[in-house]
Amino acid sequence: MSHTVTIEPSGHQFSIEDDDSILEAGLRHGFHLPYGCRNGACGSCKGSLLAGNVTHTGNATALSALDISNNKILFCVAHADSDIRIECREIGAAKDIVIRTLPCRVHKLQRLTHNIMLVQLKLPANERLQFLPGQYLDVLMKNGQRRSFSIANAPHDDAFLHLHIRLVAGGEFTEHVFNTMKEKDILRIEAPLGYFFVREDSQKPLLFIASGTGFAPIRSIIDHLHYQNSKRPITLYWGGRKPEDLYLTELAQQWEREIADFRYVPVVEHATEDWQGATGLVTQAVERDIQDLSGMEVYACGSPKMVNAARELGQKLGLPDDAFFADAFTFQQ
Repeated sequence: MSHTVTIEPSGHQFSIEDDDSILEAGLRHGFHLPYGCRNGACGSCKGSLLAGNVTHTGNATALSALDISNNKILFCVAHADSDIRIECREIGAAKDIVIRTLPCRVHKLQRLTHNIMLVQLKLPANERLQFLPGQYLDVLMKNGQRRSFSIANAPHDDAFLHLHIRLVAGGEFTEHVFNTMKEKDILRIEAPLGYFFVREDSQKPLLFIASGTGFAPIRSIIDHLHYQNSKRPITLYWGGRKPEDLYLTELAQQWEREIADFRYVPVVEHATEDWQGATGLVTQAVERDIQDLSGMEVYACGSPKMVNAARELGQKLGLPDDAFFADAFTFQQ
């Protein structure tokens, strides 16, 4: 059975099914409610029940007797038994999320290509990292240095944190990832960081421009939009020097099949004889296909050179300055 959740004081509403927690349903509909562990232990998702009835399932140890008498509930394990009104602070921007320093364990190492590694990180039991799709984390090295990597998974799929790490010859950290890092190794991270996240208060068509592992945060955003059943038209241009640099092109092709208004354009600079896609720089491919960006939002992520080219292209094609969002990074050593 479906019920309606009303959030105060914003007045925002979303529907919830019997098997959804309030948190799960809220995230699916694009409302960023506060949370931490997602299993009732930490209390980060605690809020007030103003009207209606809920049932807590599983662990609700973060609720004290006083909390219960004051009509406090835990959104991560509370299920609606009727239409309900809740009171909580919605997270509308990255500044509203607490940046945390956490230990994590290397859960899995998987080579996606000869020089790109998927690293899955597992946080301690009863911990979850709240972040916005598109944000990044810093790995804190023992020598005091940091290495920044975008979070490639979407917030709703947060059992592990996914990183796409490219090998940089002679790079201290990336050489370690590829040659000596082992599953179950312990790392320390600081997260979430950055302001490259999808603006969900807009309904404009979305243009994503990625080069290389700049695909990682864009994957997080598109997975998030897909999970939400967003109706915004999405176009993804992903460029690399060679076809193998588009290391998850099968996923992008799957999105084309599953998302109603989604278009994927792979682009390579140095095409092989059997390459049938676009060629040249990824921004050149965009310019060949699109003549007017004035009604869109553009998210560009990759090398500084590509991001600067995307910004200049936006200016040329009428994109408002406040509709361009970018994350430019050099390969982390």
